[in-house]
Amino acid sequence: MKRREFITLLGGAAAVWSITARAQQPMPVIGFLHSQSPEGFTEPLRGFRQGLKDTGYIEGENVSIEYRWADNQTDRLPALAVELVRRRVAVIATFSPPVALAAKAATTTIPIVFNTGDDPVRLGLVASLARPGGNLTGINFFVGELAAKRLEVLRELVPGATRVALLLDPSAGQITETTLGDVEAAGRPKGLQIQVLNVQASREINAAFATFMRERPDALYVGPGPFFTSRRVQLALLAAFHRVPAIYPVRPFAEAGGLISYGASLTDAYRQVGAYAGRILKGAKPADLPVVQSSKFELVINAETARMLGLNVPDKLLATADEVIE
Repeated sequence: MKRREFITLLGGAAAVWSITARAQQPMPVIGFLHSQSPEGFTEPLRGFRQGLKDTGYIEGENVSIEYRWADNQTDRLPALAVELVRRRVAVIATFSPPVALAAKAATTTIPIVFNTGDDPVRLGLVASLARPGGNLTGINFFVGELAAKRLEVLRELVPGATRVALLLDPSAGQITETTLGDVEAAGRPKGLQIQVLNVQASREINAAFATFMRERPDALYVGPGPFFTSRRVQLALLAAFHRVPAIYPVRPFAEAGGLISYGASLTDAYRQVGAYAGRILKGAKPADLPVVQSSKFELVINAETARMLGLNVPDKLLATADEVIE
């Protein structure tokens, strides 16, 4: 065999070996742990995958994702977290405080990226926002800190409102206490009467709206928490049936028929979780990645619901809305 042919053959064999070796390398696996069900999370999931793509990872091509949904049964979270640990995933992406805490209890070594609306330091997820320490970092998703702005939007939409019902979920933890304090503080200078109703089950939501029928508040403020997000269709339908103008904390409520929502962008927060998961796959350590604060907020108006309630949405709100659902 001639020398040139031998070198060409050798080079070709090396290339084939390189391709084969890459193909045989195990694809990294991300564990995705969520307290709810996939319905209604199409856009946030797209954001999560976009964050991965921004860091060079595409699901099915060079990264695999193991999805675990608790279907609103939080008692399943510890077992689902253990499943992912046994699967030896490279990183676990979590959403909401109970999910992050379940993952934290399941492993001290696998990196965890969280998305939480509560203070991650107070929850014990990280040592500090700037220097998380340990195996967790993530996104601090602003939910409860926007009470004054939501009341302002609600008053613009219902300028004559003086009595506002506040629906809260005590099981949501500190974020519920923060919301209660902030709503009462923001409502006091406006002369608003705040009626607080605590609910933790679907039947209690029905009972709360039965109370509305008797006491007739001018508007409804729905507090944050995964339970309310999971019951967003029920809340939107009851508010429409009882003709109560309501404001909600995030976009999925307005998409489900709720009148108006104002809060941090879920899709963008999920994108940031995906980006952090990608950076960890590339070798970054959670302890070195500071907790990111949500910076993108969105106002979403359901115009069809407004018409059904007989409300004229002010031009100012329409002009500032990020989306008007027709």
